[in-house]
Amino acid sequence: MSTTDKASTETPHESTEQAEANADAAAGAQLSTAPLEDGPTAPVGIGVIGWARWFWRQLTSMRVALILLFLLSLGSIPGSLIPQTQVDAMKVAEWKRTHDFWVPVAEKLQLFDVYSSVWFSAIYILLFVSLIGCIIPRTWQFVGQLTGRPPGAPKRLDRLPAYVTWRTEKSPDEVLSYAKDVLGRRRFRTEAGGNSVAAEKGYLREAGNLAFHIALIFMLVAFAVGQLYKSEGGKLVLRGKGFSNTLTQYDDFKSGSLFSSDNLPPFSFTLDKFDATYEKTGPQKGTPRDFKAYVTFSEGADGKPVKSEIEVNKPLEVDGSKIFLLGHGYAPVISVTDPTGKVIYKDAVPMLPFDANLSSSGAVKVTDGYRNKDGKAEQLGFNAMFVPTFAGEGKGTMLSQFPALDFPVLALSAYHGSLGVDSGLPQNVYQLNTSKMKQFEDDKGELFKQKLLPGETMTLPNGQGTVKFEGVERWATFSVTQQPANGLALAGAVVAIGGLAASLFIQRRRIWVRAVTGKDGVTVVEMAGLGRSESAKLPEELAVLSAALHQQAPTAPDQPVTEPVEGERG
Repeated sequence: MSTTDKASTETPHESTEQAEANADAAAGAQLSTAPLEDGPTAPVGIGVIGWARWFWRQLTSMRVALILLFLLSLGSIPGSLIPQTQVDAMKVAEWKRTHDFWVPVAEKLQLFDVYSSVWFSAIYILLFVSLIGCIIPRTWQFVGQLTGRPPGAPKRLDRLPAYVTWRTEKSPDEVLSYAKDVLGRRRFRTEAGGNSVAAEKGYLREAGNLAFHIALIFMLVAFAVGQLYKSEGGKLVLRGKGFSNTLTQYDDFKSGSLFSSDNLPPFSFTLDKFDATYEKTGPQKGTPRDFKAYVTFSEGADGKPVKSEIEVNKPLEVDGSKIFLLGHGYAPVISVTDPTGKVIYKDAVPMLPFDANLSSSGAVKVTDGYRNKDGKAEQLGFNAMFVPTFAGEGKGTMLSQFPALDFPVLALSAYHGSLGVDSGLPQNVYQLNTSKMKQFEDDKGELFKQKLLPGETMTLPNGQGTVKFEGVERWATFSVTQQPANGLALAGAVVAIGGLAASLFIQRRRIWVRAVTGKDGVTVVEMAGLGRSESAKLPEELAVLSAALHQQAPTAPDQPVTEPVEGERG
C-alpha cells in the first residue's frame, strides 16, 4: 500500500475536482448538529404572510432558541433571590417590610410570583414553540437521510483527508466484494456502484441530537405539569398522635393553580416513636448520626395498618405521595391549675429549636377555663425556653450543651390578661402576644419567672394557680408532597444526557473504496475517508479497515507497502 502527499495549494485545473469534494463534504451538512445560519433580514413590502414566514423562521432558528433558553435561565434568578408567594408568604411579607423601597417595582415586575408571571410564561411558551419548530423539519430531514443511500465516490479520492492506496493481483470485482463484506461487518451502510463501494456510519449522532432536543421539550412539559398540579404540605406530629391526609390537617399547604383537594390520596399515619442519635465525644460532638421515625400508616378509610420507618432522604411513598422527614424537636408536657386547684390545661407544647443543640423556645397559651382569685375570667400565657441538656446554674446562659435529653430544664415567665386570640388575626403559635397582658410579679415586685426540672411545680404569685413540668415528649415534622410529572422529568433528563453524549462522541463519517484495473493489468485499490467534523480517529479507523481489506486483497509482489496517513486537503 502507498500513500500520496497533498499539495498545499490548488492549481486552476484542479478546481473541478475540488468542487466535487467540497460538494460531497457539504452533502452531510444537512445533518450537521451545528446551529443553522439565520437567513437574511426580511425585505420591505413582503406583506403580512411574508412577515409571518420571516418571523417563524427567526423564531425556529437555533440562535433564537439558545437566546430564549438563556433568558429563561436569567428569569429564574429573581425567583431564587426573592421570596415567592407560593413558597412562603411569611417570608414575602418580611421581605416587603425590610425592602419597602423596592416593593412597588417588584410588584409591577411580578417578582414575588416569578414562575407564574406573564413575562416568564411568555419566554417559556416561546421557547417551547421554538424547539418544536426546530425539531420537526430536522426530524423529517433525518428520516429522509436514513432512507437514502450513501453518495458515490468522488472522482479524486486522494484529495480527501484520509487516503490509502495499493496494488493487488485480485480482480476489481473481488476487491469490491471483500470491501463490502469488511465494511458491513463493522456496521457501515454500504452501496456498490460502478467501480467503487460507498459506506456511511454514525447516524446516531444526529439521532442523539434530536433526542436531546425532544427530551428538552418533555422536561418543559413535565415542569409545567408539575407546577400546575403539584401539592406540598407540612405537618408537626407529636409522638403518639396521628395525621390524616386532608387539607384541614396541614399546618401549611401550597399547591399548583390546577390542583384540587380531590387529588389528595386518602391515607393516615401515626407517629409511634422517634429515635435520634448523636456523636458524644470528639470534635464532632453533638453532630446527628441518625434520625428515624417509626410510623403506622394505612391507605384509604379501611386500609390495613402497616408498620414502617421514615428516615432523612428515605421517604415513605403512599399512593403517589411522598412523606419526608424534615425535622424534630421536644415538646414539654405542661399542666396548669387555677386558684382552686382544678386542672384547666394539660398538653404537650412543641418548642421551636433555634440552634444545633436544640435549644428551643415557644409559648404556652391557656385560653379557656381560668378565673383568678377575684373570680374574673382571664387568659394565661407563658413564654417558654427549653434546653435538653442544661449547663447548670452559674455556668452560662440558658443554652443547651447537647441535643439529647441529658439534663432537661424548662424556663417560664408568666403573664395574665388577654392573648388576643379572639381578634380574628392569625398568630404565631410559638410566640406570645403580650400587648394586652401583664407579667406576674412576686412579693418583691420583681417580674416572675422560674426554671423547672421534670416533675417540679411553679406556684404563681398570690396563689393564682400552679404550673407543673410533667415531662417531655418528642415531635417530628413531615412534608407530604405530590409531583405528578417527576417521572417524566427524570426520563427526559436521562434521555437528554444520553442524546447529548451521542451527539458529542459519535462521529458521522464516510468511507469509499475504488478498485480499477491499471494499464499493466494489476488492480489499483484506493480507500479514502471523510468525516462530518474534524476527528483524529478517522485515519486510525481507515488504517484498521484497509488492513482488514489488505488481508483479503494483499499487495501484489514487488509493490511497496506503507501505512495510511492523514493528508492535507488540496
